[in-house]
Amino acid sequence: MLKRLFGKKEVELEEVVVAPLTGTVKQLSDVPDPVFSQKMMGDGIAIEPSEGNVVSPVDGEIIQFFPTRHAIGIRSKAGVEILIHVGLDTVNMKGEGFTGHVKEGDKVKVGDKLITFDLDLIQEKATSTITPIIITNGDSVEIVERMAIDRCEKGKTALLKTKRS
Repeated sequence: MLKRLFGKKEVELEEVVVAPLTGTVKQLSDVPDPVFSQKMMGDGIAIEPSEGNVVSPVDGEIIQFFPTRHAIGIRSKAGVEILIHVGLDTVNMKGEGFTGHVKEGDKVKVGDKLITFDLDLIQEKATSTITPIIITNGDSVEIVERMAIDRCEKGKTALLKTKRS
């Protein structure tokens, strides 16, 4: 009886991931890069951005911010780890056209500005502007729902519902 009262309970944490960019929602299979389309880094979704602003998709903490400012990692309060990778082959731009507004260790809320970027410059210099949003700790996080939408607005539109156990 005491074990039932005081025993360890399995806790499942659900989290809604909102759009970090405004644009057109795409499936990962539509990303013209096998690292993302074949889910080698994890499952998720992608956005073809219509403007050059990235905001936080969750309340959490910045756990990684690449020196080139083209990609950022966030851990939500519920423990979901999210990678936002702006464009494809943008690492080769060496930070040109990217401005970071946060640093590793910063606490963020949904809608907080993370990165601004020059969309026209990325269209000119990179392979694609399509931006994968990847759940990188898929071993402990499951995507339980993908919202059936074509367009999204940064900081407002729900994209994914996740569950961590």
